[in-house]
Amino acid sequence: MAKQTKEDIRRICEEQNVKYIRLQFTDILGVIKNVEIPISQLEKALDNKMMFDGSSIEGFVRIEESDMNLYPDLDTFVVFPWTAEKGKVARFICDIYTPDGTPFSGDPRNNLKRVLKEMEGLGFTDFNLGPEPEFFLFKLDEKGEPTLELNDSGGYFDLAPTDLGENCRRDIVLELEEMGFDIEASHHENAPGQHEIDFKYADAISACDDIQTFKLVVKTIARKHGLHATFMPKPVFGLAGSGMHCNLSLFTNGKNAFYDESSSLELSDVARQFIAGIIKHASAFTAITNPTVNSYKRLVPGYEAPCYVAWSTSNRSPLVRIPASRGLSTRVEVRSVDPSANPYLALAVLLKAGLDGIQNKMTPPVPLDRNIYAMNREERLAEGITDLPASLAIALEELKSDEVVISALGDHIIEHFLEAKEIEWDMFRTQVHPWEREQYMNMY
Repeated sequence: MAKQTKEDIRRICEEQNVKYIRLQFTDILGVIKNVEIPISQLEKALDNKMMFDGSSIEGFVRIEESDMNLYPDLDTFVVFPWTAEKGKVARFICDIYTPDGTPFSGDPRNNLKRVLKEMEGLGFTDFNLGPEPEFFLFKLDEKGEPTLELNDSGGYFDLAPTDLGENCRRDIVLELEEMGFDIEASHHENAPGQHEIDFKYADAISACDDIQTFKLVVKTIARKHGLHATFMPKPVFGLAGSGMHCNLSLFTNGKNAFYDESSSLELSDVARQFIAGIIKHASAFTAITNPTVNSYKRLVPGYEAPCYVAWSTSNRSPLVRIPASRGLSTRVEVRSVDPSANPYLALAVLLKAGLDGIQNKMTPPVPLDRNIYAMNREERLAEGITDLPASLAIALEELKSDEVVISALGDHIIEHFLEAKEIEWDMFRTQVHPWEREQYMNMY
């Protein structure tokens, strides 16, 4: 987003008849929250004087320490194009501060900034992310509630009339472009009703902001087309799930630290060390990058989602892939991440894992160019390939034992994240599911 001053914002609000401002932030579970104010309160917001009750937000604070301040990031100011009927609505993405003016340690956005400062201490100036979030479109019923009926029967790169989501997807792209997104591609994905819209990479904070904005726009425009958009990782059994591949790169003063023309594969030592750190900490950070019970229904063989810890330059079955582009475009693609992840927390743990590899000069395993899905367990073990966690419960145990990943989150976030996710797993574990009744009611 373009740099904007307070005066720019005042002028835009007047010219575009903005009547309301949404002060948005993200809770620990990755859910977008907001406080909406009338335009008359704009100056108060610009002076960082808007407060809210933090005790009402998942994982924030206890009731006795509830007051929190919203600090709008002026560069995130944007007017929502679809809100023109009775005066437009604009938004800021905010950082959360305590009343004494210090960054709140439970704010995922502030936490990512903290890890980025550690990166800068190692001599890197930028950490870039190019995300590839996928989503499904389902039809709504007569009450406006989502059904399990997919909106089309299309497949990878299909066109209308098979791809009935094409018009909805096009409108989403138009709205995003009007809000300043640089859209690179838009297409139908592998499964019926599944779609992907790719936008240009950005620095870590801006890219995470973009992911959250993207989710909001997709859901809003889909509903205008009588559809429900979901970023649930695996909404339908037997179909491919939705991922959010993360293309990562480190820069130092405009130079890609992952590129070395003279080395094997044109990958620098820094890139290899970063990959080694990702490989080492993969099992632990999976609880953050794949944070729901449903996430692990996607991480199974047969649907192109990675479930094995390995890396490659030529195939899509491992956890990490190195796309063919080199030079400024040299990047490490982590393929396990799904769109239910809190992007700020996901980027914090991925960066911390990679930096650990760099700081300790780790050496990655030999890249594997075979199809891991076609290998049996003995073959995988012989190559040193381990499995990603098979459930949220296993992932949480791996997270608890990894000090590097824990340090990427800080004491406040890790405590509240683990508490929420252990409750989530226990609710799932003790629930009786329809599959169990179908299997056992008549048999026993």
